[in-house]
Amino acid sequence: MITRVHRRGSRVGGLLRYLWGPGRAEEHVNPHLVAAWDGAGSLTDLEPVLTVSGRWNVRALTALLEQPVRAGYRPPTKFVWHASMRLAPEDRHRTVGDTTWANMAVQMLTEVGIATTATDPGLRWIAMRHADDHVHIVATLVREDGRTDWMRNDYPRCVKATYNVARRYNLHRRVPPADRTAHRRPHPAEVSKARRAGRAQTPRDELRRRVRTAVAAAGSQEEFFARLRASGILVRLRHSSTDPRQITGYAVALPGARTAGGQPVYFSGGRLAPDMTLPKLRLRWGVPAPLPASPTAGRSERVDAMRQAAKVVTAAADDIRRDAHAAPGRAQATAVAAADLLTSLASSAEGDRRGPLHRAAEVFDRAARDLYGRVQKTTSRSQEMRAMSRLVALMGRVSGDDDTIAALALVMDLARLAETLAQLRNAQQRLHQAEAARTAADALRVVAGTWQRAVTVPLTPTSTPAPTVRGGRRTARSR
Repeated sequence: MITRVHRRGSRVGGLLRYLWGPGRAEEHVNPHLVAAWDGAGSLTDLEPVLTVSGRWNVRALTALLEQPVRAGYRPPTKFVWHASMRLAPEDRHRTVGDTTWANMAVQMLTEVGIATTATDPGLRWIAMRHADDHVHIVATLVREDGRTDWMRNDYPRCVKATYNVARRYNLHRRVPPADRTAHRRPHPAEVSKARRAGRAQTPRDELRRRVRTAVAAAGSQEEFFARLRASGILVRLRHSSTDPRQITGYAVALPGARTAGGQPVYFSGGRLAPDMTLPKLRLRWGVPAPLPASPTAGRSERVDAMRQAAKVVTAAADDIRRDAHAAPGRAQATAVAAADLLTSLASSAEGDRRGPLHRAAEVFDRAARDLYGRVQKTTSRSQEMRAMSRLVALMGRVSGDDDTIAALALVMDLARLAETLAQLRNAQQRLHQAEAARTAADALRVVAGTWQRAVTVPLTPTSTPAPTVRGGRRTARSR
């Protein structure tokens, strides 16, 4: 189930005439009320009357809904609030009667703050039904006492309330409330321009991926900017107005993405992702730990680097399970560093090609981010993990069976870490990120299966599934 909040309007009567009308394609069948504000009396008295001409007379209901608006003090111009609650396709086989729809609508509106009790009359609203799979809700935003309820942040409040209703009624599709960890979607103009230019991604998305690869492989801002320039990205630095030697920010552009006047289209780090501003990157890097091995890019060195990284990943998963309840900030820092390691591994295995491992790294990164673009201080484990990320990036491309076997073991350990992260996010009620972590774990196993079929040396499992995290505590049950 999902609730959609429509645009606000100023004509109650016009909206009611549409809802009780035939619809745009005669899809409205048997329109009728299922619920109304407390104190409205019986639904029969409120129900519009069908006239001789075959049209519904909604004047009386319109007058009742508009009455507080007419008597209010300086009411808003657009005082009509309109929303619809709709069942998902997998739930439409259920027979949901008027009483159930009324209860679900009242519960959602009560949690949002529209429906109130008789002691606090609040707003006037109705819920009507003209189809099996959804109901419409119409409210006027002036209270009985004349005050305006502006219904700020109404959409996230409705999504959260609808999720709680769907959980109480055991519906299959439950859309969790937003967790503020998703990237901003490209503007439709960006998508259209990229399509005309024959690009698979918009410049913003491509820059975000390439900048994140440079972030994962760097340990300082100097190394970060050097990697960006070496990859062919245009970099523009912003200097302090008081101290020109101090760098306060950066912007990046693709050489081929230009305006109509031929100028590069630059994106600042904050426009790519909330956690990619230069101050947050500095906090994320911390003081770089020394690399545990020589950055010589031979085959034996690559294999050794992968094995070291696998050991660190296994220890990091144990840390996340242990720190989930007592020190969530430490677990968060470890998760972000693990996302960087997976990004470096994807770059080593697939290069610039956006293959399945790159896509798994992008999903894992969504699961690892902190809320609202926050960045936690580094810890000893996250610094060790970040050193592994830099080392894997320095080792170069994976090639040959030995490299693939070592990388395969690292991928499987990262899949188990993704499972642990999914359990942590579930315990934190960050359900979008929990789903992203599970998706990343499944994608990593698919990659591992593909690599396993490609190598000529038989493989033996070396580790066991991770224990389950419940509420931040470790249990003995395995997945």
